[in-house]
Amino acid sequence: MVPDDAEAVSALRRATFSYSVMSPASTRHLIEVHSPAERFLGLVAISGRDLVAWGATGLNTWTSEEGQAGVSIYVHPEHRRQGIADALAKPLHDHLAEVGAVRARTFAEPGGVEFAKRFGYDGTRQMHYSGVDPRVLPPRPPAPEGIELVTMDTLDARQAYTADAVATLDEPSDSPADAIDYDDWVREVWESPALDKSLGVAAMAGDEVAAFSAIETDGDRAWSAMTGSIPAYRGRGLAKLAKWEALRRCADAGIVGAFTSNDDENGPMLAVNNWLGYRRVQTQTGLLRTL
Repeated sequence: MVPDDAEAVSALRRATFSYSVMSPASTRHLIEVHSPAERFLGLVAISGRDLVAWGATGLNTWTSEEGQAGVSIYVHPEHRRQGIADALAKPLHDHLAEVGAVRARTFAEPGGVEFAKRFGYDGTRQMHYSGVDPRVLPPRPPAPEGIELVTMDTLDARQAYTADAVATLDEPSDSPADAIDYDDWVREVWESPALDKSLGVAAMAGDEVAAFSAIETDGDRAWSAMTGSIPAYRGRGLAKLAKWEALRRCADAGIVGAFTSNDDENGPMLAVNNWLGYRRVQTQTGLLRTL
């Protein structure tokens, strides 16, 4: 996979997962920007002049647990059951063996679970995907005294990183996200063309980010990249408030569909999304394989 594949990979992802949001520009960024320690490998499958599948893998460098890795394989619906996924899976897993991975994680829609199990994966968790029309929201929740809402383009990178790194610690996962390098985060997240800082919202307590909701966009669709609260400010409805305001700004910007994902164990965020009107569109199974 090379940067010039970005437009075709983005189109393939949309055809495979209609609820996923990844523009050609953000896909190019995904292909190009990686920490060397990740040992990233991306592969594509070509039929004639068409890109019909892609696969990617690399080490998880944002956890203190060594040897953790992720694997993704997408095949266009019109080209499935031709052995393409098998052809991608073998070199991806061979690569992980070469770079010292000890455990790999993947996510699969219901139709892909049995395929993953054939490669030694086993289910561990559920990831729910849901969407909402941001033009139709419940009434705005009240803002607690002393809290100011600002757009994320008014923050500096260090403020946003600190809030993201702290909030992410409590995200349900098979490996803790407890080793996020600042410089890598800036390159991969803050400087990503997917991140629309004019739509993302932070709830500020003085100079500190108390809660935030980050937004990625692709045309008239948006993705909630991350919504979280700092532990000291939880229980005050700030994540709900920040996400409501971010969705309102999305609607004003012409967004007609906003999507997100939540681990089944993340009850507080699922409750916020249910209140906002999100409706489930798909559930994927998270699976692990010991290498």
